[in-house]
This record gives sequence, structure tokens and C-alpha cells, in this order.
Amino acid sequence: MEKEKDLIHVYFMPGMAANSSIFEFIDLPKDTFKMHFLKWLIPKKEESLKSYTDRMNRYIKHENAVLVGVSFGGIIVQEMAKSLKLKRLIIISSVKCRAELPSRMRFAANTGLYKIIPTSLLDYVDHFEKIAVGDFIKKRAKLYKQYLSVRNQRYLNWAIKNMVLWECDEVNKELIHIHGDKDEIFPIKNISNCITVKDGTHIMILNRFRWFNKYLPELILSGKMKNEN
Repeated sequence: MEKEKDLIHVYFMPGMAANSSIFEFIDLPKDTFKMHFLKWLIPKKEESLKSYTDRMNRYIKHENAVLVGVSFGGIIVQEMAKSLKLKRLIIISSVKCRAELPSRMRFAANTGLYKIIPTSLLDYVDHFEKIAVGDFIKKRAKLYKQYLSVRNQRYLNWAIKNMVLWECDEVNKELIHIHGDKDEIFPIKNISNCITVKDGTHIMILNRFRWFNKYLPELILSGKMKNEN
């Protein structure tokens, strides 16, 4: 087995309100990679995005590491990368500039509607699972409970605000963007310069994990993807 210092250290950042179990099916070769899972911090009162990502950077313990972020976690790792020397920066089911946000999010930002989203409703996930009717609804409720476990209201209000108000001065030219053509949160029609996953949805890190296990290693190593054959 390779010594840890010889391994490529890959840090994974989950999506909004999600915990690291969304990466439970990702399996990178252990003789080459060491996987690390970042957790959401509770933001300080009125904390700026830069202050927050500076705090997150304290958990990156290795030089020349790889950052992988999903959805809002993709925005977070892009901001983190501004102060780090990385081997690779990868975002999944996310956006790399304001223009890629869907029109409804930009409308919410321009009108301030994001301020009235009832984030406290996530507190009812446990109750929802108990009263859910039908197999599909019960399965969805179970998924919410399992993966969306960060329900602190200050965090949720902060995350929604920073999602819809995010400003990106310049796209990182080395960024690798992986996006599903069936993403319902960030529609592919708004996304440019990405690696497209056929039939991939916003939660493809869970239900298309075999694709990631096949292609992520080479993407990390070379920055390119081998043929999908």
C-alpha cells in the first residue's frame, strides 16, 4: 500500500443541506487516492462567503489536493480554490458563473424573494416520513431524511442567500464541470463548457455513481476523460 504522502488527496463537499453520505457509493482506487469528506459549518451571524470559505480551508490539510463540490458545494469549492494551490478543481451538478443560474433564481435574487423561503419546513422531514403515503413518496421522504440532515435555520438562510446572490468575477480556466443533461435544478440549457452525463439528474452523484467511479480517476489524474466506450 502506498504511503499517505504519496497519495492524491481528494476532498468532497456535499450539496446544500446535505451530508457526506451522498458520496457513499464513490469508490476511488485506494492505491492512488485518499478520500476526505468535508462537512457544512454553521455560519456566523451575517458571515460573508469569503469568511466562510476561509474557515472551510482550514480543513484542507494537504498541498496540491483535489476539491470536488456538488451543487451549492460546487460554488463553495470554487471560492475555496481562490486561496489554495490545487491539483484539480471539479464541480458536479453546479454552476460556474451567475449566467448559469436558472432565471427563477436570478428573479428571486433581484426581487428579494429568497428571503421568504420557509427554511423551517425542513424541520418537518421526520414527520413527513411517518405520514407519507405511497411507495414513491415514502422513498423520497426516506432519501430526504438520510441525505439532507443539515437543518440549522441560520445555515439554510445563509446558504440560500449566497446561492442566489453569488457573483463570480472570473471562471477558473482549469475548472472541470460535470453536469447531467436531465438536471432539474440547474438546466443544461444554461450550462456551457461541461462534461455532459447522459440522463444525469441533479442527484446523479447517488444514482449514477458507476459513471463517476469509472471516469473520476482519470479526470483527476490527467484533467481529461477517456472515451465513454
